[in-house]
Amino acid sequence: MAEEEVEEAAAAALRRLVGQIQELCDLYGSPPFFSLHQFQPTLDPRWYSSDFKSNSSTKNHLPLQMDSESESRANSKSSIFMLEGGEEEDISNTTICKRLRRNKESESNFQMAIQSELMEAEIWKKLPEDLFEPVLARLSVPAIFRFHSVCGQWRGILTSKTFHEQFLRVPKSYPWFYTVTHEDPTHGAMYDPSAQKWHRPTIPFLTENGNQNKIRSGSGIVFPVASAGGLVCFLDLSHTHIYACNPLTSSYRELPPTNVPFWSRVSVVMVNSSTGYKIMWLGCSGKYEIYDSSMNKWSRPVPVPPSITVPLSLNFRSKAVSIGTTLYFMRGQPDGILTYEMSTGTWKQYAIPLPMSFTDCTLAESQGRVLLVGLLTKNCANCVGVWELQRMTLLWKEVDRMPSELCLEFYGNSLRMSCMGNHGGLVFLSLRSRQVNRLLCYVAAMREWRKVPECVIGLSSQTDKGSWISCGTAFDPCPGAMA
Repeated sequence: MAEEEVEEAAAAALRRLVGQIQELCDLYGSPPFFSLHQFQPTLDPRWYSSDFKSNSSTKNHLPLQMDSESESRANSKSSIFMLEGGEEEDISNTTICKRLRRNKESESNFQMAIQSELMEAEIWKKLPEDLFEPVLARLSVPAIFRFHSVCGQWRGILTSKTFHEQFLRVPKSYPWFYTVTHEDPTHGAMYDPSAQKWHRPTIPFLTENGNQNKIRSGSGIVFPVASAGGLVCFLDLSHTHIYACNPLTSSYRELPPTNVPFWSRVSVVMVNSSTGYKIMWLGCSGKYEIYDSSMNKWSRPVPVPPSITVPLSLNFRSKAVSIGTTLYFMRGQPDGILTYEMSTGTWKQYAIPLPMSFTDCTLAESQGRVLLVGLLTKNCANCVGVWELQRMTLLWKEVDRMPSELCLEFYGNSLRMSCMGNHGGLVFLSLRSRQVNRLLCYVAAMREWRKVPECVIGLSSQTDKGSWISCGTAFDPCPGAMA
């Protein structure tokens, strides 16, 4: 019983310390880290929208407006005070006395707060060092990188293997997105949905001198194609170089050449394994290879069985998604899904017709469910629809649509969409029309639609039309992930 009380007291102290450190980080510029369960929608219960200008990440709230009845009551009340001068003087004196008392109370509260902070510092400076890692692992990623620059001892803690293990144990709310804009395909931009901020990553194999000539000629341009465990997989335009990189720390590895060169488009997927990570590429001809990071080599498993229709007619607009060790690929002619079980090497195909008038379809994942996100077009109306795969009937069932307020922005315009929802239950949408471009995030678990601030990173000038994300991938931000 005594041990349980000690553990409860230690846990309470740890939670209190985490809160104080997070408040300190917020006070000195660290962006707030909103968890999925802390978010409270302020508009319609089904969706949430914020207006953004330039690259600001602050929400613009509408000013409060009084109706005519309230305004008349306020005017009549003020006119009574103006007519009754004596009472006006008494009320003013009373108000002044109240304000003086409030000021004195504020000063005393401020002094008590200072004394409390001093007492807290005396207590917490004796915190055992073995609790540093559990505390730091619960901070937001930007706050962790601020602590990284404090001193060498803290830097060593944040780069240790034990801290990485502690960080992985803490549940995270949202993934980040590594994106490439149509205006600047040679540089990437990372979006943090929790803080609603964009960041510029430093990718070593893009900035090294030897790759600058390749980038100018176009062969050195790389695109994010998959992610797993805090790492992003990049494939260059010529399909000759594949990289695994942590965009937060610039740790990267260039993978060895594949055994079978592929010149046409391929679908790439990345998954975690007990010894590292695995990357798989799959072509329409049915050829595929799997890379194992623990052995640093590609292997050629058994060929695709005759029961699988070849050519595969893969939908390259849709990224493959992974749920556990099962990989899901979207295919056409006929429409359906192709699955591959990494643990057993089993292939399966399912003929699943798409919804009517559905275009720009992309697979997504949320809490172990397979989703389909795409454009619904009817006459002059455009809308984004979300469908869920029913495991019993193997049919798509509509579960949500973009709110009409957002759909009206694209009424009568030809609309195209890029979508990233391969991980974490958060879908990033880039909508493009002739008049306007919009960036949105869809939270599948809560069925909420959120506007995303414009990405101006890497752009020489910002247009009124807005930025257009041509491709990208969701990934878990993890400072300790090593390629």
